[in-house]
Amino acid sequence: MNFLSNLDNREIGIDLGTANILVALKRKGIVYREPSVVALDKQTKEVLAFGNQAKLMLGRTPEKIEAIKPMKDGVIADFTATKLMLKSIVAKVCRKYKIFKPRVVVGVPSGITEVERRAVEEAILSSGAGNVYLVDEPMAAAIGSGLNTSEPTGNIIVDIGGGTTEVAVISLGGIVVSESLKVAGDELTEDIINYAKKNLNIIIGEVTAENVKKELACAKPLVTEESMEIRGRDVVTGLPISKEITSTDVGIAIQDSLLKIVEAIKSCLEQTPPELLSDIAIKGIMVAGGGALIKNLDKLISEKTDTPVYIATEPLECVVKGTQKIVEDVNHLKKVLG
Repeated sequence: MNFLSNLDNREIGIDLGTANILVALKRKGIVYREPSVVALDKQTKEVLAFGNQAKLMLGRTPEKIEAIKPMKDGVIADFTATKLMLKSIVAKVCRKYKIFKPRVVVGVPSGITEVERRAVEEAILSSGAGNVYLVDEPMAAAIGSGLNTSEPTGNIIVDIGGGTTEVAVISLGGIVVSESLKVAGDELTEDIINYAKKNLNIIIGEVTAENVKKELACAKPLVTEESMEIRGRDVVTGLPISKEITSTDVGIAIQDSLLKIVEAIKSCLEQTPPELLSDIAIKGIMVAGGGALIKNLDKLISEKTDTPVYIATEPLECVVKGTQKIVEDVNHLKKVLG
């Protein structure tokens, strides 16, 4: 922690998400926000595209090109691809802002193993970083959502990302109780794919299912049902077909996964000390991450936990904003990074 006495503009905060990667610079805010996708030449392993460009290639590449999502369940699934992707992203940011050997704070799921933590550190260091410091995602999300985590009172954050859902009770700058489960945005997308195949007799791809999730996902029925057209392959004939899918369909498809997330929240609350629980009963539950955008999710969680629920402002940005606040605030840095 020698750099604490000499902080400068070389600090970078990264939300290394399963679905998206966000990068924030000290005093500049978010400077990069693109999908966690990379396209590689299969033979040379050269990076052909990353981010939005690579996402457009998913399911559409010729044999010699591979477009992949190297992060799974919040951790590195393909180390080589992740390393190459991060190297490209960090190099792009460093060139634009004339940064050399940045010090990086990166958010990671609270439930990852030591081996997985070392893999993240190694991947970030190989991208050109000078130092790497890891912070638990729920802590970063809590700080980024505006919760005062340093007070001797209870706060609870639910961060529903692409690969994991993180639930944590926080007090005095530390995590008191936490739950981490691999049910999140990607699982909901898979639920929609399976529902369409089984109930609508249409096979759709991941990109289509993700668009359906963004447009129609709801935790409780909407007052006015919404719908959209989807295109894919007929289960029986194998030929192209289009079908209508409704918000009711999507709500049914993702219901079981959402209830698993609710159970994780209830489990966390049940383990929380009574004094902190009384604070939470008044202050409520803060929800962040992409999953926070699911319509009526706050109502479902509130109904099942009998606790007020609030959706964070700009929920997709909470983790990266938290890492930015950490690199800008020495006191936060000392407490959450030890």
